[in-house]
Amino acid sequence: MNYFLSLLLIVTVSNSCRNTTPHTITLEDPTTTSSSDKDWSPVVKSLLDNFKSTTSKQAVVIKLPKDTYHFYPDKAFEKELYISNHDQDNPKKVAFYLEDLHNVTIDGQGSQLLFHGRMIPFVLKNCSNIRLQNFSIDFELPQIRQLTIKQVDSLREYAIAELSPKDHYKVENNKLVFTGLGYTLTPYTSMVFNEDKRLAYRFSDVEFSSSSIAEQSPNHFKITDWSYLKNVSVGQRIALRTYHRPTPGIFIDYCQDTFLDNVTVHYAEGMGLIAQTSENITLNKFAVRLKEGSDRYFTTQADATHFSGCRGLIKSEYGFYEGMADDAINVHGTYLKIMERIDNQTVKAAYMHPQAWGFFWGESGDEVQFIRSKTMEYEHARNTIKSITPADSQTNHGAKEFIISFSTPLASHIGDDSHWGIENLSWTPEVIFNHNTIQNNRARGALFSTPKKVVCADNLFDHTHGTAILLCGDSNGWYETGACKEVLIKNNTFINALTSQYQFTNAIISIYPEIPDLENQEKYFHSGITIEDNTFHTFDKPILYAKSVSDLVFKNNLIQTNTDFKPFHWNTHRFYFEKVKKIRIEQNKFDKPLDSSDIYLKFSQKDAVSF
Repeated sequence: MNYFLSLLLIVTVSNSCRNTTPHTITLEDPTTTSSSDKDWSPVVKSLLDNFKSTTSKQAVVIKLPKDTYHFYPDKAFEKELYISNHDQDNPKKVAFYLEDLHNVTIDGQGSQLLFHGRMIPFVLKNCSNIRLQNFSIDFELPQIRQLTIKQVDSLREYAIAELSPKDHYKVENNKLVFTGLGYTLTPYTSMVFNEDKRLAYRFSDVEFSSSSIAEQSPNHFKITDWSYLKNVSVGQRIALRTYHRPTPGIFIDYCQDTFLDNVTVHYAEGMGLIAQTSENITLNKFAVRLKEGSDRYFTTQADATHFSGCRGLIKSEYGFYEGMADDAINVHGTYLKIMERIDNQTVKAAYMHPQAWGFFWGESGDEVQFIRSKTMEYEHARNTIKSITPADSQTNHGAKEFIISFSTPLASHIGDDSHWGIENLSWTPEVIFNHNTIQNNRARGALFSTPKKVVCADNLFDHTHGTAILLCGDSNGWYETGACKEVLIKNNTFINALTSQYQFTNAIISIYPEIPDLENQEKYFHSGITIEDNTFHTFDKPILYAKSVSDLVFKNNLIQTNTDFKPFHWNTHRFYFEKVKKIRIEQNKFDKPLDSSDIYLKFSQKDAVSF
């Protein structure tokens, strides 16, 4: 340990010297007095740099005495990172960067970790058996800012609004521009919250392109020429944002056996947690939630949790997710698009979505399957990767295209046109999502796209702005795999989901793979879905939408209609089915008996549904 580090850390090793007993390191700074804005980035960087050269099999516990710790980007780690479903702008600043480490616990003991500027609080890369516990993550000045509507004139020609957090802005060309440590941004969209912290009924993404904003006094503005003026009301909070997502709160990359226990993210300019190509992740009491005493109505810029190309078991239990600008959980892989068939065993394939490229996709020995993008039909025969090399990069890190050779020859029609995708089946997880609360968030609640078993049980979906649960799959736009084969949705409570509309939000539970040519599809995409013992409290009609599904059971569910909102959804059927077979609806309790008018069938046989 170098001299600088010894000044910053007190290392306490337990009495036993056996390797089974962990070292305990307490983070301290005995050389200076406590300061409310002390930068802990160099302290943590020095500690973790030291670990890279001295780590052993012996477990290590890093304890942070309960306090508030500030982190600034200037002296933090700087790394080139390619993060699924985020902006691939590099390099990125990181406070806690753990790479090639094993058997390490970071215990915040109830501490608040407060970040400044634009940075990633935690990155875990190529690690195993890492545990993060007992701390919260927040940013002192979030990139999302919030307006509180104070006054609306009787003709609705202008509104008076107050900005929070205060200051750190300028008005240029009658537009509001936010400033922060190392960045400026101009918001162009917003989320509208009512005073009860629920998102506004029938308003999803509200544009914020007012061409006339005048500062009346510090942090107070007169807003004119804004399309939402005809609907705005006093007391509403307007969360001003862009769709930029450069920095998640926690990033897990190519790791094994990761545990998060009692960790809370109050804000991140991206997802709360994103894991990619990692195995076995357990979240216990993980939360993306509003900070007590704060006047913010929003949390993360995107999903609360997101799992891309993972395997093993993903478990989220007793979590709390609210105020996000996107979903509570999204589990999927990534389709590569076949760009060229080189020979009968080799193709060139590419990442297609602008926020999903540059990271590991597969390796020799992985099992894959091929899909026709237009009809989302899988080829019966699977194959195995013999070799995979980047076509446009020296390493997998930063690659967009790959040359992939397979163990056995390909069928002659695979890759014969530009409408083929490849799914890596070796990197698909089992999912347990139980005893969680999802409330007052934009877009959707829980998204699952994996062929392995999914259990979604005993959760509360309270005023998700769009669909509560979505089973998706798309090799045309988002390029997110894949087909579900065994899903149990049981004993959940849904309260007034679908108060607005977003992509794929055709009912409270929406099974919606993206299929351009559904009419000519012959094979069904999703199957093996059971929806039972759930309670739906709803003001509107649509309960279940399903496309390209076989073997679905909807039973023993309770549907109760309320008058909390006026029905508005275009889908006026309880059940809307497209291209389905073997659907059973039985033993459910409705406000009034179910009849044939409650079920709509398209591209399906008349006997496809029994009820």
